[in-house]
Amino acid sequence: MSRSEIPRALRGREWLNHTERLSRTERAVLLAVVVFIVGFDVIGLTTSDTGSLDRIVSIVSTLTLVLYIWSPLIATLALGVVTGLALTTVYASTAMMAGALATILLMRLASPSLIIASFSGILLVLAIVSSGVGPSTVAPSELAIFTFIGAVSGAVGIGLRSAYARGRRLEYQLDQRKEHERQAIIAERQWIAGELHDSIAHQLTIVSLHAQLLDDAQMQDTSQEAIRTAARKALSDLRFIIKLAEAAPAGTEIPSGDLQSAISEVSAEFQGAGHSIDIEGDPRNDAIPRGAEIILARVVRESATNILKYAGPGEVRFVLDVGPEAVTMTICSPLSKDSTPRVASSTGTGLNRMTERVLGVSGEFSAGPVGNEWQVRTHLPFYPSQEDALNDDPAPHLTG
Repeated sequence: MSRSEIPRALRGREWLNHTERLSRTERAVLLAVVVFIVGFDVIGLTTSDTGSLDRIVSIVSTLTLVLYIWSPLIATLALGVVTGLALTTVYASTAMMAGALATILLMRLASPSLIIASFSGILLVLAIVSSGVGPSTVAPSELAIFTFIGAVSGAVGIGLRSAYARGRRLEYQLDQRKEHERQAIIAERQWIAGELHDSIAHQLTIVSLHAQLLDDAQMQDTSQEAIRTAARKALSDLRFIIKLAEAAPAGTEIPSGDLQSAISEVSAEFQGAGHSIDIEGDPRNDAIPRGAEIILARVVRESATNILKYAGPGEVRFVLDVGPEAVTMTICSPLSKDSTPRVASSTGTGLNRMTERVLGVSGEFSAGPVGNEWQVRTHLPFYPSQEDALNDDPAPHLTG
């Protein structure tokens, strides 16, 4: 997934660019800590005769932490006000301890501007306390402890914020991946439905029409032959489509193939590059099963890329030989006299793809120099015999 596909708030470098919210678990932990501290101070306030104001400052400053559940800005302002008031008394250390603990919430939730402002306020408080201005007295050792606690709390807050941001990014990416897989499944179903309609519906229509003529003595032999031929082609097309769908990786878009359109398209490209074109055979021959046509159209397009890259000047020939059991297509292009042989100058990626596609449907594929030409030959068998096609049960191929 590219960076542009991830919302800004979820990107790793920008995880601090917005205000966060505590999770349900974090809220429960925060409330439990606040209740424990406040409860301890209340018990001390009711059982002790000394230090009552210290306990009150501790209770008030601790309760301000609860405001982080709703608004980090309001909570930070409230804690700042409490700390500022505490500096006018001798109980500043109690408020400073709450401020040090609040650093974890500040770094976990606040926006960058609030974090910068808060640390400016913290530095100001440290400067006031260290200078001895006012009645507040905090020992240097206490300042060191508060600073250490604040640093540790801030580090924990950053860690929690980063972990939650990473979790959201992963969740978003998983959701996107599921959506892509769902779209791929829909596209595959639409492709299968379209191919079945284009290839098999035509053959079944022929079967239906000739089945109505079987009672006609004059048309009986012709209709039986037409039904056998149509059934054979329908089963052949079905097998090709199933094999293509099974061989395609998950999420791969499987384009439809139209041999005539593919040859016409690349012929225009060849002519634009200065090649003359010769086509032997009929790409629109109805005897070519739909599945075979898909494979041949792919081979044509893959070969065209290599021809435009490496072929020398001259004629490009397409030779189609359609038989009762197989179809053979040979694409011939002139070798370039100014370059090294094709195999040495190419990575072979296109050839490998064509080989995999043809061999995946039990065909034969070869590519290489023959005389002064580079020949790409594709041989795709239909079925060994009509009887095998008619007696073969395609059901096993339909089960996953």
